[in-house]
Amino acid sequence: MEVVDVTATACGVDFGTSNSTVGWQRNGRSALLQLEDNRHTLPSVIFFNAEDDAVSVGRAALAEYLAGCEGRLMRSLKSLLGTSLIDGQTEVQGRALRFRDLLTQFIGELKRRAEHAAGRPFSQAVFGRPVFFIDDNAEADRLAENTLAEIARSVGFRDIAFQYEPIAAAFDYESQITREELVLIADIGGGTSDFSLVRLSPQRAGRAERRDDILANGGIHIGGTDFDKYLSLSGIMPLLGLGSRLTNNNEVPSSHYFNLATWHTINLAYTQKAWRELQDIHRDVRERDSFARLLKLVEQRDGHWLAIKSEEAKIALSQHDALTLPLERIGQEVRLQRSGFDGAIAHLVGAVEDTVHRLLHDAGVAADAVDTVFFTGGSSGVQLLRQGIAGLLPDARRVEGDLFGSIGMGLGLDAARKFG
Repeated sequence: MEVVDVTATACGVDFGTSNSTVGWQRNGRSALLQLEDNRHTLPSVIFFNAEDDAVSVGRAALAEYLAGCEGRLMRSLKSLLGTSLIDGQTEVQGRALRFRDLLTQFIGELKRRAEHAAGRPFSQAVFGRPVFFIDDNAEADRLAENTLAEIARSVGFRDIAFQYEPIAAAFDYESQITREELVLIADIGGGTSDFSLVRLSPQRAGRAERRDDILANGGIHIGGTDFDKYLSLSGIMPLLGLGSRLTNNNEVPSSHYFNLATWHTINLAYTQKAWRELQDIHRDVRERDSFARLLKLVEQRDGHWLAIKSEEAKIALSQHDALTLPLERIGQEVRLQRSGFDGAIAHLVGAVEDTVHRLLHDAGVAADAVDTVFFTGGSSGVQLLRQGIAGLLPDARRVEGDLFGSIGMGLGLDAARKFG
């Protein structure tokens, strides 16, 4: 019979921009809890179903939305932390709902599902956090962490600690190695790209204090949703009139396209003010057919559907050189090339590479001293980004972790060390 430590009340929570996981220590080993449909990941999505007056999360939320149910889809909630939007509100089914309450609702559901899967309550947790919630703003970064801690306490976590997400991934990788290594952890998530340079070994793994093993941390607020955005702007939005001309030869204003291509601003395209502006523009556009597609998309509130299609294309282009993307809701299809995707995100990849270069410089470590690059995070599969990071460390071994589970596993290990 399997023996489980029923006294354990600690877990590790990876609240991600796109997906979330919860890890815990079971029989002396870290494991991920099943959160939805026997899967360890729960998409960080909430759907308010207006037809049934009900709320769903995760894959169920996405399925209801994509099935055409009337309602409101909310995603990339983590991106609100540290911004002024966290204290704002939105309208859902005719009721004002604070963004802070949205995060509380999702994290509370994440806790409930984890406890159901584990068969016990969790009162202690180590939450993962990016190296920087907000770039170059220490005060906003502290606010983001404090807000997340307040929300965690409000849903029932009594004791809360934080760990950098790449460090958590390092702990997961360390459980798999047999000798000492100097490792660059590259965690490319939905909202941020985070890096840690860490000395790892089986002997060091047992230490309670690991500060001396961490040579440097760095990060930048660029992640998978940014890649989705620029793929959409370069490859999909031209079908809706982006880059086309008005009768006075000026370009059609781009702000509405940028709102629709950015997860946490999609709903701004649905306001009455935005609709009036689009109607005014429509009277002066030259390419009326393409702009009519934009009007149809906004009128049907299909912005999140389009963003999901862009995400699907990004994932496909991480594996293939080209694809034909069907866009049935606007009656079109588009041929997308990886080379075009690479061109659209080159400026983002360059900024990420600069972050890695600064990290090595700050640590005083030569590139050839790094033994391994450990890739994790759902967006680490983007080929241009992976090649760029690996190219900075040509002698290092490349290892791919569990793209969606390494952080949660590592946080589970850290929770057991911190809280017992």
